[in-house]
Amino acid sequence: MKNEYYKSPKTLLNKGTGFLSGYTHSLNPYTGCTFGCSYCYVRQLPVSTFRKEAWGIWVDIKKQAADILRKELRRANSKGKVTIFMSSSTDPYQPAEYKEEVTRSLLEVMVEDPPDFLFVQTRSPLVRRDIDVLLQLKERVRVSITIETDREDIRKHFTPEAPPIQARLQTLQLLKEAGVPTQATIAPMLPSSEHFADKLVPLVNRVCIDDYFMGDGSGGRRTRSLNIGALYESLGLEQWYHPAAYKAVYERFLQVFPEEQLYVSKEGFEP
Repeated sequence: MKNEYYKSPKTLLNKGTGFLSGYTHSLNPYTGCTFGCSYCYVRQLPVSTFRKEAWGIWVDIKKQAADILRKELRRANSKGKVTIFMSSSTDPYQPAEYKEEVTRSLLEVMVEDPPDFLFVQTRSPLVRRDIDVLLQLKERVRVSITIETDREDIRKHFTPEAPPIQARLQTLQLLKEAGVPTQATIAPMLPSSEHFADKLVPLVNRVCIDDYFMGDGSGGRRTRSLNIGALYESLGLEQWYHPAAYKAVYERFLQVFPEEQLYVSKEGFEP
């Protein structure tokens, strides 16, 4: 059972900083994430560490989010270029979104008063529900689907509450067929098969590869403190938990994808 709470935030748009410094703003429709991925760096941030409940079992649902965004976006757009990353510390399409539709309401606001660019980061097939709204944003949006591995056995070890890999691949297919700009994001990169690239090449023309060491915002320290290394050891996959491991995956993808379609870490998330 997941615990859901309703909160009334004063603001929604946050200044883009650090890893997201290429964006003017980040936007999180929820606080907390019930996918509860074992390696999630947000577990080490104050939003999680100051809660009495474990990360992954609670989510705060932001009430009147669309009304708040409408005002903030109008103000931001009047001042200059606006680029938004949604989301940096939650999945905008986690299970609560089925019922609450906070993310959909925010997209509808952005159709009314579009930012210059919107990056939607999710691992959920639920994003397919909003294809109709995403299409209205045309080239101003990119949907990034997290696919850390093509091995379902690995996913079950690291992210048992997250959607199955096949459902995410099917979602990429649907987005492509609809004409929504997309990318596959292998982040954080988990152990995968030699055929991973072959499975993605019919679906996307843009792939980002990232790992804990480049992508957790602390050179891998936050991830180390989660003791993820022990999970790799228990699976006999220690070689995958190394700052250089991504290079082998990159080389595999280079056999299938043109170099200009492959991005590493931060550059793959830029507007």
